Formats: sequence, C-alpha cells, structure tokens
Amino acid sequence: MRLLKFFGWSIVAVFCGLLLGLSGAFLYLSPGLPSVEALRSIQLQIPLRVYSSDNKLIAEFGEMRRTPIRFADIPPNFINALLSAEDDNFANHYGVDPSSLMRAATQLVKSGHIQSGGSTITMQVAKNFFLTSERSFSRKTTEILLALQIERQLTKDEILELYVNKIYLGNRAYGIEAAAQVYYGKSIRDVSLAQMAMIAGLPKAPSRFNPLANPARSKERRDWILGRMYKLGKISEADYTAAINEPLNASYHVPTPEVNAPYIAEMARAEMVGRYGSDAYTEGFRVTTTVPSNLQEMANTALHEGLMTYDQRHGYRGPESRLPGKTREAWASELTKQRTISSLEPAIVTQVDKNGLQVLTRTGEEHVAWDTMKWARPFLNTNSMGANPRQPSDVAAVGDLVRVQRQKDNSLKFSQIPQAQGALVSLDPQNGAIRSLVGGFAFEQSNYNRAMQAKRQPGSSFKPFVYSAALDSGYTAATLVNDAPIVFVDEYLDKVWRPKNDTNTFLGPIRLREALYKSRNLVSIRLLQAMGVGKTIDYITRFGFNKQDLPPNLSLALGTATLTPMEIATGWSTFANGGYKITPYIIDKIESRNGDTLFLANPPTVPQGGSATDGIAAPNSESFTVNATPVAGEVPGNAAVPQTPAVAERIVDGRTTYILNSMLQDVIKLGTGRRALAMGRSDIAGKTGTTNESKDAWFSGYNADYVTTVWTGFDQPESLGRREFGGTVALPIWMNYMSAALKDKPPHVQPEPEGLLSLRVDPVSGRAATPSTPGAYFELFKSEDTPPSVNELGNGTAPGSPLPADEQAPIDLF
Repeated sequence: MRLLKFFGWSIVAVFCGLLLGLSGAFLYLSPGLPSVEALRSIQLQIPLRVYSSDNKLIAEFGEMRRTPIRFADIPPNFINALLSAEDDNFANHYGVDPSSLMRAATQLVKSGHIQSGGSTITMQVAKNFFLTSERSFSRKTTEILLALQIERQLTKDEILELYVNKIYLGNRAYGIEAAAQVYYGKSIRDVSLAQMAMIAGLPKAPSRFNPLANPARSKERRDWILGRMYKLGKISEADYTAAINEPLNASYHVPTPEVNAPYIAEMARAEMVGRYGSDAYTEGFRVTTTVPSNLQEMANTALHEGLMTYDQRHGYRGPESRLPGKTREAWASELTKQRTISSLEPAIVTQVDKNGLQVLTRTGEEHVAWDTMKWARPFLNTNSMGANPRQPSDVAAVGDLVRVQRQKDNSLKFSQIPQAQGALVSLDPQNGAIRSLVGGFAFEQSNYNRAMQAKRQPGSSFKPFVYSAALDSGYTAATLVNDAPIVFVDEYLDKVWRPKNDTNTFLGPIRLREALYKSRNLVSIRLLQAMGVGKTIDYITRFGFNKQDLPPNLSLALGTATLTPMEIATGWSTFANGGYKITPYIIDKIESRNGDTLFLANPPTVPQGGSATDGIAAPNSESFTVNATPVAGEVPGNAAVPQTPAVAERIVDGRTTYILNSMLQDVIKLGTGRRALAMGRSDIAGKTGTTNESKDAWFSGYNADYVTTVWTGFDQPESLGRREFGGTVALPIWMNYMSAALKDKPPHVQPEPEGLLSLRVDPVSGRAATPSTPGAYFELFKSEDTPPSVNELGNGTAPGSPLPADEQAPIDLF
C-alpha cells in the first residue's frame, strides 16, 4: 500500500512539475509567440492558372501544386484515415496528447535520440505554419504552447482544414486535393478508400512512403492505416477486405491543359508577373484570356498542317541520326532522350520490308505503311529534290531515328520535323481581343514567339497601307497610274535601283484597283513617290507602327519595313472595322483566390453607326504594345460592375476603308488570293505578300468578325523555294483556319458609310463611261472627289494623273 501511495504521489509530483514547467515556459515564451488569429487569414501559396475564354485550363505556373479544399468537402473516410494514422485521439484532446508525449519521452530515454515528437495534428499545424523542423526541446515547448492556444481559438474542423491544405505530400503536391490529382488524376472526393489511406500515410514521410518512389513501403503503410481504421470501428470488415486487396495503382499525373495554347499562356504569365511580380506565382490568381478554345485549336491545326505540307513538298532530309548495330535496349534508351515535337513522335527503324517499316516507339514495336512514305523524295535544296522512292529501303534503314505521326485510327504515318517556321495571329477587329495565336510549329521545339517577336519584311501585304494613304490623298480606285519601267540612280554612290514586278512584265497605265489585286510593284512605287515618302510614313504610323521600322525611301512601297505578324494584324484591323484603331489585348479578367474580380478589360471598341469621317485623329507614331488594360485599371473586391465602354479612335475615313475593302475583295476574286474562292464566302478580303527570293511569305485577310495574319519563313532567312509565295504557303494556312472559324457564320461585312457614289467607269481610260462603253463597270468614289469625266489625264503629279517613267528625277534611296 505504501508503495502504491509512493508511486501515486510521484506521478502527481511529476504532473505538477510538468504544469509548473509549462507555466514557466508560457510566461517566458508567450511574448514571442505568434498570433493564432493569423491562421484565420493565412494565405497558402496557390499557383497561377490561365484559362481560355470558355473556362478551359491552358496552363498552371508555380512551384507548389495546391488546390485548397473546404472541410465540408473532405470525405469522411479520408478524415477517419488521417486521424487513424496521425492522431486517433484528436476529437478528445486540447491540442496536446499526454499519452503521446509520454510515449515519445520513453523512446527518447531508451534510445537517447528523439524518435517521434508525440505530435498531435494541432501541434503539426503549429509547426507547419509558425515554426521550423528543428528538433529541440525549446522548439517542442513552443509547439505545445501554440497548440494549446490554437485549440482555444479555433474549432476542430478549422484545425483539420488548415492541416490538410498545408501539408507536403511529395511530388510538389501540397494539400490532399493536389495529392489526389498528382497520384490519381482526380479529386480527393472521387478516390477510393484504399487510395485515401495511401494519401493519409504520406504526411509521416512523403519520400519514404511515396507510392511512385517506394511502392512496397507505401502499400505497407496504406494497409497498416486500413487496419487501424478497421480496429477503431471506422470501416466494416467488407470495406477493409476490399481495400486491402486493391492494387497500388498510383501514377504520376501533371495538370493536363485542356487547350494547347503555350504561347498564349506565356504571354499571360509575363503580363501577370509585370503586374504582380513574384506574387503572380503564389497568390492563386485565376486569369481568363480572350482566346476561345475552339479557335485556338483551329489555329494550331492550320499552322501545323500547313508547315507539314510545305515541308513534305520539298522532300525528305534523312534521319535525325543513325544508330545501326545497337541493341534493342540501347534503342529504347535513346528514345527516352528524345522529345515529342508537336504530334511527331520519335521512332527507331528496326526492320525494313516491301510493305513499310517496323519501328520501335516508346509504346513498343509498331508498323509504318509504305503509302505514308511515298512523299519522301531526297531533299537536295529548296528548289530541287531527288527521284521518287520506289520502295521503303530507298527512304530508311535499320537504326534510323525518324519521326512518325499518330493518326486517328492509331496507325503511324512517316514524317519529319519541318525546318520552316510560321506564325498565326487572329484578332477581333472590333475591340482588339486576341482570338488565337500560334508563335511557331511547336513550343517545345522553340518558345520564341514569332507572332510577337519576329520582325520580318511583309512584302506586298504592306501595300494596302500605301493605297489607303493614296485614297485619303485624293486618288480613287479608278485612277490610272503607269505600270512601266523606272530607274533610280544615286549619283553620289553610283548605285542604280531598277525595281520590277514579280512577273517582270509591265502593263502600262492601269487602274489602282487592278494594280492592287495584281500586286504591281511599279504602281506602288509611283504612288509613294507622288505622295512623298515622309508624308506617307506619317500617315502610316497612325496604324500603330513604329516610325523607325519604316524605311524612309521608296522601297517602303514594296513592303521592306520590318514588322511582326501582330503589328501587321493590328494595322489590318483598321481596314476590317471601318477605320478605327484598336489595341490588342490577351487578358479579359483576373480573379483572386476567393473568386473576387480584380480586373475586367474595357478595351476601346468600335462604335456602331456614326459618320465615316467624324473624329479622324492626326497621324501619330505610338509604339505597339499588347495591353490588357487599355482603359480600366485594377478594381478592388467584386468588380463585376458595369463599365462605360471606351470608344475606339477613328484614324481613317470610313469611306476609304470601304473602298479599300472592295479592292481587297478583288484580290480574292481576281488576284493573287484566288485560291480562297474555294471557301465560298463573299465577305472575305485580303492580300498576299512575298519578299525577295521568297524569304518571307504572308497572307493577311479578314471579314468583320476576325482579322488574321499568317507568316511563314525560316528563322534564319533563306529562300522558301523559287515556286513558293504567299499564295502557296501562307494562304492555305489562312484558309484552313478562317474556313473553320467562320463555319456556319453568315457573311459579315462593314456597313456602307454615307458619302459614297457608285459610277460607271471606262476600264481603259478611267473616265466616266457612256452607255455604249464596252466593259464598263461600277466604281466607288467619295462624293467630293472630282468625277473622272472632267479630270483630264495629264502628265502632272496631281491625284488622278499617271506618272510617266521618263519624267522621274533621280532619287536617293540608299
């Protein structure tokens, strides 16, 4: 009896000593303890997510994969699994479990080392949010004191919610929702009981019990947790048996974009970093772009197929490398080093026969049919190829590292990675919203965004800006200008420039309308010379071009400016919308982690109706920038409030753009864009562009819904081939995209403005036609223009006059 009393009083003494010790520690440490109230407003790191305009995921940026989940959304079975593994007395203790601490102390006495901390979930919350992982008595004491404070100020549900969203669970997954996505590709609400137990076993040691790195240990830990759940009465025997027998089926899942738009994602990311700095990656911003997923996929397909078609037209350049005599294991190892570029998978030829090839891909041995290889004539240069292959052995040999493309029926097509590059950008001409953008054949091949960064010569696709200047300077679509040889001499440098047309033919006096759809270089040069280079440049800069990118000489008429596809598309938007300047933007809305709207785009928008000449601004030379905030700034809180739409600035007479639009429609009907007639649409207009030696090939075109520019060429400028032009390389890509984008849409053109006349004109003289004039046609004129019937054609340089070659003075072009 005395011995029992002694032990009893000893326990009381120890307990009192612990209380006194904790009280002293509290008095000593409490001034430095953090405020528990801060946990209520804690901001967990959440990645930046970028979405299409129809709310499909484009990309996620940030080191920590985390998707916070509310306590009410956590499955009860997961809570039971977690508590069974980490703290089965959680519901009963007040932040500290004395029995767990005593067990940890016993382990310390026996081993001389801290084996476990005896931590409750509340203590782990205190450590994870406020403390380091240092193992020391002072840190443990602070942890205990914080846990006691947390229990006094937060509910058990709040503590659990903090815990499951904060903990690290391996593979960059923070929180149980992220872990479920990483290991099983679905929400924690949708995983099985066995999978919940596996996730619940990770907090103890995310690397040791990781199902990807250590599946055996992970299964052992999972089964132990299931056994604890059964022992504690949390699951039935049937549930336990089924879960124990479920195989460990975890695999690595990364957030899968629902839309393939990496160039769009990078533009949005860069703008967010510009706005918020490094917080952009951690504050859980949700960015909605202006890009609909369907249009972006159409753009991807169009550019990809167009570049592949061009590339195969010029033959096969041979295997990427040759690995003859290697073992199958060596080939398989080599494949792991190769990336899939766009849809082109790496493959190694293992056998060649008359029916095609046997190739080793990452999924095993597969067949490539001979019919898919017949295009592969040997590439000699961009202008010539070798003979047609007669059998598969003419194309490939065993050990060749080649590229294959998987078809819809899962068969393989022989292919190669194109060397030529391209870009496509499509805008809403009414407000500047970017509707699709592709900056190259494949982002994984090169993240260089050619749509935004590649400054190239636009060739004849630039001519409409010169013609716009002419129409605003008193010229008409019926004005005759001489398409004849002309020579310019620099008397100081002894240089001679003899510009010529693409066909090296000359048509004599020709109407501006015909000159544009036939893309006559000499007419463009004469127009620019008559208007004056400086004056014309001042006019053209109003479209948003930088003055320094426009050469101050007559070569400007041939498109020798250096401009990006985005800049060209932006300028062309003015033709599509009736004379207004728009500013491209990519971000439509920014939301906080809580769903509050932080920003809503309010871009200057083309007004409906109004005079064709009202509000025309003086020329300017503002530089181009992509701007998601042309008018509205960031607004606090729930900012989904109506905003007064900003009105776009008119920069060109609406009658000018209407007349020019009809001329550009003739490019489709009669000129270099005739291939687009296959689209069967009456509302499209556009212009091809090809530079010297076919180093750049362009097509820009539009209706009132979309303005789209396509560029193709090599990153290091070289010829695309002597028979390659804007109409053969860029136009098919444009057609592929616009046909899909405008499918089932009715014709949409800009309305005819007031102040226009339609007169019958003699196509030969450019004068008003009589009833008996053969071939007379109706032409559009501004009401104040001098009717061609009384405008005698002279030899001067006034608007409406031809410019004979023999009257041109030498001019300094160099």
